[in-house]
Amino acid sequence: MARLPRLELAQWPHLMVQRVRPGEALVRDAEDRKALWLAMVDAARAHQVAVHAYVVLEDHFHLVATPARPGTLGAFMQSIGRRYVASYNRRHARQGTLWAGRFRATVLDPARYLLDAMALVELHRGGEGPAEPGLSSLAHHLHQRTDALVQDHALFWALGNTPFEREVVWRRRLEAGLSSAQVATLAQAMDKGWALVDASSLPALEGLSGRRMAPRPRGRPRTSAQSTDRGARDASSTPEPSSHQDGV
Repeated sequence: MARLPRLELAQWPHLMVQRVRPGEALVRDAEDRKALWLAMVDAARAHQVAVHAYVVLEDHFHLVATPARPGTLGAFMQSIGRRYVASYNRRHARQGTLWAGRFRATVLDPARYLLDAMALVELHRGGEGPAEPGLSSLAHHLHQRTDALVQDHALFWALGNTPFEREVVWRRRLEAGLSSAQVATLAQAMDKGWALVDASSLPALEGLSGRRMAPRPRGRPRTSAQSTDRGARDASSTPEPSSHQDGV
């Protein structure tokens, strides 16, 4: 079965993940952390991708981001990979790609899923330890530092009229956490590449993306041949009119 094109829509937020190959470390030291962050900042500016939340972990990184134009999300991720992996390989005397396949992503209905996706990212933990120091948008949203990579979404700004108000509301949301069902919904959509949008929006968005955005319904659809056979069987079971009725 042919692989579907990657799901990407301009002006819509996406939840994304890029994993590294088994046994590899995404960053090994502070210099790697700085190099990855700079690669993200430059790629976001070059390709007009607004990063709303991010976290770098031992074996993968997550982003919530909105591309301004069609086709730029993939270019943004490729730019990060080319710059960072080349630097990483030089420093650590290695060759080849660092990534375990292409990145995964889902399109999000912002009103319903954006803040949940941001919370998923900023609460995310890999293994036993916390996120890599300095490589998360959490400190930015808790008003502990300004992060040049982060461009806050309008829905985040709507949490409060001042930075302090937004910090209080966001901290409470993170403390409340996400349910296991919420986490599963976001993770499965991201890994499988299906959109988290209202069903009524799917036809128009599929026209824009040029691909299916949700799995087909289960079960075999009835074919035209099956419908014809069914119609023939129904016709053959209809009683013939009597000769009295025909007037014969």
